[in-house]
Amino acid sequence: MGLRTKIGVAITATAALVAVIMGLVVHHRTATSQLETARESLEGRLAAAVEDHAAGADRPHTLINPERIPGPLRKAVDAGKRATYLDRSGPVPMLWAGTRLGRDTIVVRHPYTRQTDNLRKLDEALWWAGGLGTAFAGVVGVGLATVAGRRLNASARTAERIADGDLSARLKPRGGQDEIARLIVAVNTMADALAARLQAEREVTSNIAHELRTPVAGLIAAAEVLPPGRPAELVRERAERLRALMEDVLEVARLDGTAEQADTELRMLGELARRAVRVAGMDGKGPAAEVRVVRDCLVETDGRRVERILANLVTNAFRHGGAPVAVEVDGGTVRVRDGGPGFPPELLTRGPQRFRTGSRSGLGLGLTIAAGQARVLGAGLSFANPEGGGALATLDLTASVRDGEGGEGGADTAGGAA
Repeated sequence: MGLRTKIGVAITATAALVAVIMGLVVHHRTATSQLETARESLEGRLAAAVEDHAAGADRPHTLINPERIPGPLRKAVDAGKRATYLDRSGPVPMLWAGTRLGRDTIVVRHPYTRQTDNLRKLDEALWWAGGLGTAFAGVVGVGLATVAGRRLNASARTAERIADGDLSARLKPRGGQDEIARLIVAVNTMADALAARLQAEREVTSNIAHELRTPVAGLIAAAEVLPPGRPAELVRERAERLRALMEDVLEVARLDGTAEQADTELRMLGELARRAVRVAGMDGKGPAAEVRVVRDCLVETDGRRVERILANLVTNAFRHGGAPVAVEVDGGTVRVRDGGPGFPPELLTRGPQRFRTGSRSGLGLGLTIAAGQARVLGAGLSFANPEGGGALATLDLTASVRDGEGGEGGADTAGGAA
């Protein structure tokens, strides 16, 4: 149940409850007032009837020692009291009044039909008024809730756009000092602060990486002139890893911006998967990654970015998962599965985060770059821990599939990543 419905139901229920309570109060007060007025009038008639009976001139409508009178009235009269009683047991409601004069019981009565009809008409009017008032309150409540709901939905959609990376999204202030207006101001302020912070982080990351390029290049050049031996190999290996990390940092900084555009072309997805696996295992070390082409297809996409995504997924599978690693192409979907312990819960709930390497899947920049490249392509990239163990990364390029000649299914292997 949405907020608009809840507010509308709450206002309608409140209006209905108020109408019922007011109706009961008015009904009770009117009924009491009518009964008191009728009793006073009948008691006046009873007093006159007593005086006439004492004078020996009884009126035609005065009952002297009647055989049938209501039981409660008879008990009161026998006790020596002057009493009135409203009897509703018969077809016509009747108001009785009686008293004793010596040994005689003097009783007068009057039909209570007019008062009953008036009370019924009053109840009908109250029901109509209550129903119309409740309907009006419900319409007004739904209207107010709709206006508030639209403003809240706009706030929620803008917050979702900001969470998806659109830091230019803002809400339009509409004036006012209510809570929703304050929420709009707070969301815009949060977006401005978040955009400024992320921009500062991008600039710092990019500047650091650029500043490191020259000394890293010098370090690599110096390593090349070292005398052959194990120490020289270690220096060159560490320098190359530092250079690769620097390039990854620069790529992450570029992907965080909005300037990256995909350079699309028509490519066979199976071919891109095989090339990515070969790139991931260029050093020829470690186990082999198997490529299974269940159903090949032609895709209109940026082949370089697709290869980058798949190469990072395969590298991550070998480095932080475990053999065997399989890459499966099925139409516009590519699945990379390994036999390791699976992705950590933080990745499954929050997605890849840069420099998060303390978990069992060792999240560094590889998956962050893969997710960023997928956003540039407009493709879907999801992570899961399927039944049976291991980790499964799925790249969805279905939207980029174009009609063309599909390749035959098959399987091959390429060298695994280090």
